[in-house]
Amino acid sequence: MSTPAQLDSALGAWLDANDQRLHDDLFEFLRIPSVSARSEHTKDVRAAAEWLHRHLARIGFATETLDTPGHPVVLAEWRKAPKGAPTVLIYGHYDVQPAEPLELWTSPAFEPTIRNGNIYARGSVDDKGQLWLHVAALEAHLAARGTLPVNVIVLAEGEEEVGSEHLAPFIEQHKQRLACDAVVISDSTMFAPGIPSILSSLRGLAYLQVDVTGPNSDLHSGMYGGAVVNPATALARIVASFHDAEGRVAIPGFYDKVRPFPDAVRKGMRALPFDEAEFTQHLAVDALGGEPGYTTLEKLWTRPTCEVNGLLSGYTGEGAKTVLPGQAMLKVSCRLVPDQDPAEIGRLLEAHVRKVAPKGVTVKVTHLHGGNAWRAELEGPLYDAAARALHGAFGRAPVITGEGGSIPVVGDFASILGAPVLLIGFGLPGENAHAPDEWISQENFRKGMRAVASLWDELRT
Repeated sequence: MSTPAQLDSALGAWLDANDQRLHDDLFEFLRIPSVSARSEHTKDVRAAAEWLHRHLARIGFATETLDTPGHPVVLAEWRKAPKGAPTVLIYGHYDVQPAEPLELWTSPAFEPTIRNGNIYARGSVDDKGQLWLHVAALEAHLAARGTLPVNVIVLAEGEEEVGSEHLAPFIEQHKQRLACDAVVISDSTMFAPGIPSILSSLRGLAYLQVDVTGPNSDLHSGMYGGAVVNPATALARIVASFHDAEGRVAIPGFYDKVRPFPDAVRKGMRALPFDEAEFTQHLAVDALGGEPGYTTLEKLWTRPTCEVNGLLSGYTGEGAKTVLPGQAMLKVSCRLVPDQDPAEIGRLLEAHVRKVAPKGVTVKVTHLHGGNAWRAELEGPLYDAAARALHGAFGRAPVITGEGGSIPVVGDFASILGAPVLLIGFGLPGENAHAPDEWISQENFRKGMRAVASLWDELRT
């Protein structure tokens, strides 16, 4: 059980006194439509980088905006801590998802609005709001005390929402400058309202496309059906072969490299207040599936998957068209766990597809992208300090959670810099990240600032 940290009274007083101004600054940041996926917003993405640059420089950081082949990286440093103090790298991203469909927003996507104690805007939780609460906590230390207890590097990128293509090369190129004792990231959610969380794992990804080709054109299903192998049927057989009757992935070798999660971690996950019936009802389904022998949270956080993401073949318009399609296409993603290798999983899936595909069709497998899984050991002063800081801010000890999605940059930081990574997010389930009416809880925004302000003191001790 963690001991709650006590936020320094000067820091708390400063955060209280400047609460409105910190909200105003965040709203100004959120109004910039820094959509990295759209070329028409290229200037807006740079404007967001320049805005962040100015604010980090204003509070006392030596700040640069460094170009990459894509969008720029904002790199800010404060290295005046007492001798022997650790160096912490804070990572976040200032780019956001497209806001469409605009008509589904209750208020404009880039005009921040407070409703029911939540801040609504694109980027409010993913990730401008969570990045900004870190900047606010740093300013609190420098304004109230004139110093920080640790050395700090802030690295903010503008390509997270389009895959962070240029970030790993940037980290590699600047790894001596970015050398640190810990990496801290807030770009995730808490388990539930009022329950602070330390994220212990992220699943990796192997994403592939399978194209099945049969005859040289679509054919009349009456004149050719029964004699020609149907690519759609062939693809259906391929998809059906991915799992056995109980829900396990049936691709040979798929589980060979899986590193089991420790029993203590699984026990902690099973103790979390998760209501499977409520989860099922929320999804409007009458039953859940997946690999037998694991709870729903374990399936989502600790086990690998092979899932169909898209199917396309034949006539799908209104009415009837009796056609035997000449082609069929499948998009498939495999979520991975340590120590599965995305490239190896891709090869195994491709070999399996080629083996089970019937004669009469040809298959093409394209490896689109992938990323490694990540898992923290959750031992040592970094995680102990985080537990104390979160306990102090939220009034209860944090829980350990996992994440079914993938954040490849986490593994890049860990492997290139060789530093432990701490993921403490202040979002909540249902906050509509990537969807209309994205929001962040004002309570979490305020408590998040206090938690990370305490964290720097706790790391010093």
